[in-house]
Amino acid sequence: MKIMAVDFGDARTGLAICDKTELLASPVGVIHEKRFEHAVEKVAAAAAENRAEAVIVGLPLNMNGSEGPRAELCRNFAEQLSSRVNVPVRMWDERQTTVSAAGYLNQTDTRGKKRKEVIDAVAAVIILDSYLQWRKNHPEEF
Repeated sequence: MKIMAVDFGDARTGLAICDKTELLASPVGVIHEKRFEHAVEKVAAAAAENRAEAVIVGLPLNMNGSEGPRAELCRNFAEQLSSRVNVPVRMWDERQTTVSAAGYLNQTDTRGKKRKEVIDAVAAVIILDSYLQWRKNHPEEF
């Protein structure tokens, strides 16, 4: 199943997608949009364009597992997106993904403007990869 992951942000939203075999998560790009409704529309369009069969939206939980204002905003984003796509939309714990993405970019010596451009897409890949690892043990569940 082709699954698209979304790392929703206030100004930049990272996207990643996997192949039909669910083995490889790849960055799709970053949507630059500060207006919430426009970001939802652009992600919906990207899901259709990439023929996503499901969408995972990163849920930024606090380290203790509780939800704060950011998680609420991402839940709202997922709800709005769900009404605009004809595929299932699910939330997925994204704790530490931006930190992991930053670590990866440090290892590859990606700096400056280029780093800012790709960190959200890399975070989306990490979210998707985490979800795909879970799916290996729960293939019947979405």
